[in-house]
Amino acid sequence: MTTQTKDTLAEALAGAGYVADDGLAMALLLTEMLNRPLLLEGEAGVGKTEVAKALAKLDNTDLIRLQCYEGLDRSDAIYEWNYQRQLLAIKAREGSGDNAETVEEAVFSEKYLLERPLLAAIRQDKAPVLLIDEVDRADEEFEAFLLELLSDFQVSIPELGTIEAKSIPRVILTSNGTRELSDALRRRCLYHYVDYPDPSREARILLSRVEGLDTALALQIAELMGKLRKEDLTKVPGVAETIDWAAALVGLGTKNLHERRETVFDTLVCVLKTREDQARITPEVTDRLLGKVA
Repeated sequence: MTTQTKDTLAEALAGAGYVADDGLAMALLLTEMLNRPLLLEGEAGVGKTEVAKALAKLDNTDLIRLQCYEGLDRSDAIYEWNYQRQLLAIKAREGSGDNAETVEEAVFSEKYLLERPLLAAIRQDKAPVLLIDEVDRADEEFEAFLLELLSDFQVSIPELGTIEAKSIPRVILTSNGTRELSDALRRRCLYHYVDYPDPSREARILLSRVEGLDTALALQIAELMGKLRKEDLTKVPGVAETIDWAAALVGLGTKNLHERRETVFDTLVCVLKTREDQARITPEVTDRLLGKVA
């Protein structure tokens, strides 16, 4: 990628389907310049994962994703051995006269190695985008062996030795803030907090993602979503919910929210995802919020 300024990078990202603010554009520019991972933190649904997808599209390269969860270990994240094939190979060698050391060297070879996302990412001929998604959901033990990859872009496999990267992937880590990440992990990354977009930027996002949506309606939806997020909700809706809501309103022929108040309320099923929130946002509350929208 030849982008040299945050403005041209933001423009290129918009062409790839992601509307970035100035802070995120600068953070992405610096990750490329300094060859450092980028940690994106923020509430669920603000578009952190989409950053990696847009980068991969922009760079015309592979996106390799590691979805983190509690209990994630090396065999899920880096590599494991194909034990079934190894056992078959050992049985096939029975009676061959090979000693134990020879058999061990044969079965612990590249032929029987299963790549997981972290190992696959550093063995690509063309540098991919590596997305380590929701790293806060993994255990602290996972962070420990992740540090080697983020520091030196190499992986240690006892039976094979150290495998160094063929190319350095662009690494994006995301966190929803469900637990505090270690200082060691944070030190190895650049950092940007991804907040909910303001109405102007959210309207631009909607226009780039929802076919048939005009600018006036996009601004109305974005403004109403901004008001809705300020209500006392159990689960604050993210950008993905706004996109679904806008697509539903367009599909139902809505041109102006004030003229389709009943439709606006009925389609809140797209954005309110708990029973408590649906009970809290009544038709009266919806009318109140609509009254503040231009």
